[in-house]
Amino acid sequence: MSINASQIAHKFKPCYKPNQLILGYGQIAVVTGWTVRESVAKKLDNSEYAVIGQLYSATRGIDFLVRNLLLNPHVRTLIIINATKEDRNAGSCQCLLDFFQKGYFKGKSDTGKDCWVVNSEITGYIDIEVSETALDKLRNSLNVEMQSSIAEAVERVHALAKIEYDSWGEAIEFPKIEQESTILPGALYGHRIEGKTIAETWVKILHRIRTTGTIRPTGYDGKWQELIDLMAVVTDEPLNFYFPEPNYLPVDAEFISNYLPQVIEDAPYQEGVKYTYGQRLRSWFGRDQIEQCIGKLIGEIDAASAVMSLWDVKDHEKGGSPCLNHIWVRVVENEISLTAVLRSNDMFAAWVANAMGLRALQRHIRDEIASRSNYDLKIGALITISQSAHIYDDTWGSVDRMIANQYANICSQQTYDDACGNFLIEICDRQILVTQTTSGSGAVVKQYSGKDPLRLIRDICASSPAIRPDHIGYLGIELQKAYECIKSGKNYNQDR
Repeated sequence: MSINASQIAHKFKPCYKPNQLILGYGQIAVVTGWTVRESVAKKLDNSEYAVIGQLYSATRGIDFLVRNLLLNPHVRTLIIINATKEDRNAGSCQCLLDFFQKGYFKGKSDTGKDCWVVNSEITGYIDIEVSETALDKLRNSLNVEMQSSIAEAVERVHALAKIEYDSWGEAIEFPKIEQESTILPGALYGHRIEGKTIAETWVKILHRIRTTGTIRPTGYDGKWQELIDLMAVVTDEPLNFYFPEPNYLPVDAEFISNYLPQVIEDAPYQEGVKYTYGQRLRSWFGRDQIEQCIGKLIGEIDAASAVMSLWDVKDHEKGGSPCLNHIWVRVVENEISLTAVLRSNDMFAAWVANAMGLRALQRHIRDEIASRSNYDLKIGALITISQSAHIYDDTWGSVDRMIANQYANICSQQTYDDACGNFLIEICDRQILVTQTTSGSGAVVKQYSGKDPLRLIRDICASSPAIRPDHIGYLGIELQKAYECIKSGKNYNQDR
């Protein structure tokens, strides 16, 4: 199909997220939700559509979508494709349809800022600086349709593209306000965070990223704040997962129930979906890797080679490679742990679901081993290693609000058990004597002595480099008190 002069003149011109959009010369905008946009574009001529883009999140994406449509008044039709289980679980397509059909009202975002809230069961926000007049004009000027399959949407675009409409008005722009961040000094590589539950660990992760993460541009427009090589250790996630009350996580129990099969079960080919993690683990390479790991451990329970790979060398050529790349399972002292490596991890929107999916996989492997053998293994730690642990700039406000509401409370509930053991401090022959014992049996493992608190602290840290920061801070205070007692001749009692 040829492109005429009027179509060239009104080629879609986005100001927001242009690298995430497929641009054309028509008057129809196509929103694909979680359905891969390229799977629709390849069935259309670029003269038939103005733009094709995905809408993953209603809270993060509708504002950008509305702003781009206001800048391109030649667009007169919006086709929304709500085709996959992922689309329906996320609800972003339904929320967009509700904006046009049911409207919006003035309210508060999850960061506490004034905003327009979509009148929908699915939460969606539009920044308050976009005027009511502009929003109402847009809602009244576009023909909006929801289609339940790619084929239906493509057929509808073919039919509507034959009709030419006048623009509904002049382009309207509302510049988006940039959000600034203050970053404290910190290590570039190698970070470790531990929590009892996924919820607790998640809050600590976000706090660490917002505190010391590096801000850099992304390949998807905008910026992210990032830590490189972040290891998160979850020690005691309960069987059916812990959801705080009120739930501040980005997912709820219903979402996770729908998500878990994507990690554990195989999935048939579905148009618009590149793959699922379960598909990569079960059939992608012609082997069921989950079954292989179960069989490997039953045959050799202490094997260090129960490894699953989701990375395909062809991913270098095709793009769209999986974020989750490798999983391995170990049994040590009758406890089964699972470690997963992710090349790229959206820690705000995706990590919680990833972690719960991996925990469910860990439990599945443990249960299958128990049902097929005499091994009755305990569930051990879940470890994720995220090469790029990041949060996108359009979520910074939500992250900051959640940290302000939850971080101090989580810190106040922490226990102070340290894997490096306990340290007993006393004065002996006018020297400070520090005895290190195991945290379990209380067996003595090492002693340190001297008068200089700083030298003692350095010796302890050199011998036990993994000691908790709060523990070493406590020791510093107590050693200084012991030193002052030596100088003054007073008796020293630890913790008094």
